[in-house]
Amino acid sequence: MIISQILNNNVAIVKKGSNDQTRGNEVIVYSKGIAFRRKVGDTIEEEEIQKTYVLDSHDKLEHFSYLLSNTQEDYLQIVTKTIEYGEKVIQKDISDYLYLALLDHIDFAIKRLRKSQIIKSPLDWEVRKFYPDHYKIGLYAVDLIEKATGMECPNEEAVSVALHFINLQSQGEEADSMMKMMEAVRNILSIIKYHYRLDFEEDSINYIRLVTHLQYFIVRMFKGEAHSSSESELNRQIRKLYPEAYNCVNKIRIYVKDSFEKDLSEDEEAYLMLHIQRVTKREEDN
Repeated sequence: MIISQILNNNVAIVKKGSNDQTRGNEVIVYSKGIAFRRKVGDTIEEEEIQKTYVLDSHDKLEHFSYLLSNTQEDYLQIVTKTIEYGEKVIQKDISDYLYLALLDHIDFAIKRLRKSQIIKSPLDWEVRKFYPDHYKIGLYAVDLIEKATGMECPNEEAVSVALHFINLQSQGEEADSMMKMMEAVRNILSIIKYHYRLDFEEDSINYIRLVTHLQYFIVRMFKGEAHSSSESELNRQIRKLYPEAYNCVNKIRIYVKDSFEKDLSEDEEAYLMLHIQRVTKREEDN
């Protein structure tokens, strides 16, 4: 491989073929001291390289090159260790694009920490509840940041790191649907909370059951697979037994109709009333 640009002692841009003059054939290589006392045009052997970054566009290559030239070595180590850990946790190979995205994020996050600027993610609750493995990766990154900088890094930053891994696994329309589904669950829980004027005990079995039911309900609704049955009499009995739960479900019905142009089946109504009654009765008793 021929060096076309030296970024620092540890990082260089090289051409993969000695006869190829196009920038599209360039990759970024990393290894401790790999570019020390070398110059453009020198050769680097494969066995000298610890990590090769292959990016799919010239713009990304330029952006990554700039970041590597202007961020500390410690930051790249945080990113590398986080991604290696993440691959083990989610058991999936990760594209080199994540190195670029995560290095950009870590660099900016540390600058914000130095200024005591904390940004809380609006998806904090959803990520913690629906993506515990990805959140674990974020916490791992937070720990690395604290060790590298000596500053306390809030767990809100773990959510932001986790989202990079979540978005990488769910691209395009799938990622958009995922975000909409998480938001829908959160909004329905808010409707229940404000209807009953209750703060939920989020570790309780009944609350976890409610959240799980809502997750599956929203997925079925998005896929057009909502439950339907002829159990009208059961629905009517539950309405009479738990009129407050029925009033709450009516609010959920309006939200679902306005937001997604979907109707709640009687079957879904019945399930929701039972789950809502169970969790709110427990909270009121407490």
